[in-house]
Amino acid sequence: MSAYSCTSRNLDDTQAEISPEKKIYDQAQERLKNGSYSLAIEALEALERSFPFGKYAEQAQAELIYAYFENGLYDAAVRAAERFISLHPRHPNTDYAYFMKGLASFSKEKELLSTLPVLGDLTYKRDLTSAKESFKFLSEFLTRYPESIYVEDARRRMLFLRNLIAKQEIEIAEFYIKRKAYIAAVSRADYIISSLPNSPVIQKALEIKVEAYNKMEKKELADQAREVLDRYIKAATNNN
Repeated sequence: MSAYSCTSRNLDDTQAEISPEKKIYDQAQERLKNGSYSLAIEALEALERSFPFGKYAEQAQAELIYAYFENGLYDAAVRAAERFISLHPRHPNTDYAYFMKGLASFSKEKELLSTLPVLGDLTYKRDLTSAKESFKFLSEFLTRYPESIYVEDARRRMLFLRNLIAKQEIEIAEFYIKRKAYIAAVSRADYIISSLPNSPVIQKALEIKVEAYNKMEKKELADQAREVLDRYIKAATNNN
């Protein structure tokens, strides 16, 4: 028997020992490694369908989050992350799932922003639903996993989102002032102050409250808002 035939027989024997589950898993890993994310998704989904309680089920569920994300399927990535969290609330990789929920929504928002004529040139008409969703998801992640390796990345993205959302909320509040919808303007300003406390437009939000209350002739409320504004300006000056 030739060396080639012996080698072939040995390889065949080895292949026969590999389970169908392992074959699909290895195929998925190779596709992920090569950046073939659509094909990787097909293999990982097939693995889940065929072996829902198998040896590689949990790993496949986690890797589907990544594969969807890399393939630009951000909504699918969020759903996959939520499913992983629901199935494995105490898994060592659950922090990753929470982080990826926020990251997928963040990337969806960045993709939408890239379609604007001028990046960051926002108006009150701009829909920031994905940005607010991402901010909420990343906030939840930081609360649950303050020691996670993904924390610094999450904080950087939240800073961008916070400023983005705050800028639009100010634009909306200013629009309401012009339309004499003063209660709505105060509501937007309060949202910034309570939900986005470290944003660079806090002073402007406080100024809008003072203006709105004055326009409504609510002197007591206007005076209270002015006091808060004065304290904020004084603290900011001292910190500088």
